[in-house]
Amino acid sequence: MRNPLGVHALVFTGGTSPDQVRSAVESAAAAGYDLLELALLDPDSVDVTAARKAVEGAGIAVTGSLGLAPATDVSSEDPDRVAAGERLLFSALDVVADLGGQHLCGVVYSAMGKYLAPPTPRGRANAVGVIGRLADRAADRGVHLSLEIVNRYETNLLNTVEQGLAFLDEVDRPNVGVHLDTYHMNIEENTMDGPVLAAAGRLGYVHIGESHRGYLGSGSVNFPSFFRALAQVGYEGPVTFESFSSAVVDPVLSNQLGVWRNLWDDSAHLARHARVFMDTALESGARAAGKAA
Repeated sequence: MRNPLGVHALVFTGGTSPDQVRSAVESAAAAGYDLLELALLDPDSVDVTAARKAVEGAGIAVTGSLGLAPATDVSSEDPDRVAAGERLLFSALDVVADLGGQHLCGVVYSAMGKYLAPPTPRGRANAVGVIGRLADRAADRGVHLSLEIVNRYETNLLNTVEQGLAFLDEVDRPNVGVHLDTYHMNIEENTMDGPVLAAAGRLGYVHIGESHRGYLGSGSVNFPSFFRALAQVGYEGPVTFESFSSAVVDPVLSNQLGVWRNLWDDSAHLARHARVFMDTALESGARAAGKAA
């Protein structure tokens, strides 16, 4: 079976108003995607009724992602910040479930930004506890959690798949996996296939992003190695395209991610290109894995 192919909503729109969500859903469907990933930095702003109507009308699925802020950092030693982060995560989970989604992913275990010190044992324990409780609620709602491994400038906690798998061992919930992103792997990992092979059986979600976060195939990411490894481990989950440009601005996320450059202007063309690129890469990876076997 082919992996569900997704696209991040920020390819099309910078907000979550009913009109923006509907536009993103329709644009994703028009480009041939199976699912749309919504950025749920402010889940309470999403009109779930209107969003569900748009999703059902377009015949695609929804996933949700977010990164926490300093005020909602569940890896903090401040109990108020941890509690605020837990409330936010539970709210995001409910939005995903209410929209019929099965995946919540992203930097849900710490703030998304540059830390000036390593994580503390107490802060790490706080994050493990929150993710465990979130996972229990997610299991009740039929949602799988995936913890995104991101580069050192976006968290101090999980920068490599090895760190992510160790964290999963502490959380110890069957519905929590790792979320690999080729953009971040290209910065932090030694190879593009090793992390996939290491995460076999515990890989829950995949982001496909180029080294500069623009058009796929125009940067330095070794995609053939990555897609071959996906086939080798039998990964069947979502493969979602993520790209950012100053052409589409989210007032919070764009600043958090340092989206200062105009890497593309035409969202529809970018999305169609990525859809074909990923489909072709999955087929090529499967053939390469078959030959290697």
